Amino acid sequence: MKKIVVLGSMNMDLTILADPFPEKGETVSGSDYAQIPGGKGANQAVAAGRMGADITFISACGNDGFGDTLIEELKKSNVNTEGITRREIHTGIALIVREADGDNRIILAAGANGEILPSMVKTIKSVIEEADILLLQLEIPMETVEYAASLAKKLGTMVILDPAPAVKLSDELLFNIDYLLPNEHELDLVLGMAGSLREKADILIKKGVGKVILTEGKKGITIVSDKEMQKIEAPDLPPVDTTAAGDTFAGAFAYGLANSWEITKAAEFAVNAASLSVTKVGAQSSIPWLKEVEKIGESYESMGI
Repeated sequence: MKKIVVLGSMNMDLTILADPFPEKGETVSGSDYAQIPGGKGANQAVAAGRMGADITFISACGNDGFGDTLIEELKKSNVNTEGITRREIHTGIALIVREADGDNRIILAAGANGEILPSMVKTIKSVIEEADILLLQLEIPMETVEYAASLAKKLGTMVILDPAPAVKLSDELLFNIDYLLPNEHELDLVLGMAGSLREKADILIKKGVGKVILTEGKKGITIVSDKEMQKIEAPDLPPVDTTAAGDTFAGAFAYGLANSWEITKAAEFAVNAASLSVTKVGAQSSIPWLKEVEKIGESYESMGI
């Protein structure tokens, strides 16, 4: 199996259910408060680890109890944590308010994630050099994402970018991306323009992106290359909480590519994994294990889906 490196954030997610969601200046009662390991980078590493990938995670956390907990949870999910550094600042925090329909609103306090700088990546250049796939997101400084993607491109390492939280991306970064995994809202922000999926994907591909995979929630995904568009439907499962669904897709997709699966098989597998994740509450607490994903795949295959 090919080696995967995830470079990104790790947070402790503080979650609460609010129904209804408060208006400005309003206080409402909440329920189901929990502290759940999260962070887009850590979530993606956990997703790949639970699938059985050879996965190393590069990140930073504080010298605090949240950091201790996050590292232990990563280890339980078969993630190599030797690339995590401890910093004299608090571990990243995400305040997540869930709504009854499964949607959520999130506020981030970067903490140690803000200290994941290019200088840190330079010290562990060999880890990226030895990897076959580098998986990135945007909860760490953009300069670090751009540096790591450029480095990976020079080293011949495949680059997958989940562009969230979304901002307009530079042409230099887009040139180094093999697979871009935006949702519909993120796709507009990445380019700073509206338009059809085909129009926006064509622009991205001309800028150097290999393939665009649009994640569309319960509608599944659309894979867009320079020649065709392919739709993959999602299993019809009841949503409880959408937190980490995109991260689960990214980690599971990287696992499929690490197994040398062709893109359709890897994407179908990742859609099943992401669909399972929305049936549970939380970030890493919702990410399924390989046997669960294989089981749902077998069930839908037997029904001819």
